[in-house]
Amino acid sequence: MVRKHDERDEGPRPPAEAHDTVRHLIMTELLQGPFSARDLSGLVGIPEKEVAGHLEHIRKSLHRTGRHLTVQPAECIKCGFVFDKRERLTRPSRCPVCKSESLHAQLFSLARL
Repeated sequence: MVRKHDERDEGPRPPAEAHDTVRHLIMTELLQGPFSARDLSGLVGIPEKEVAGHLEHIRKSLHRTGRHLTVQPAECIKCGFVFDKRERLTRPSRCPVCKSESLHAQLFSLARL
């Protein structure tokens, strides 16, 4: 004898609760103060490598909200070089001056225009 449906099947399931998107969660955290990409990945629960892509999208879409993404640049711990002209939101791998890989991470936050 073959059953056509499971006896526990009681009809359609209710829709899942709506949750905030990852970008909305990141923006909420950025309002609280400056965070590094590593901090944001832990707070939101995504890999650190994905944070830069979300931040880039957030940066482009903020013009409607009256806010902008503020970036405190990364800094070399060894020689003090500051990556102030860097436009990319990814973490630099090493210092161009002394080649050290020991860097203070760049910090991100949201500020009003």
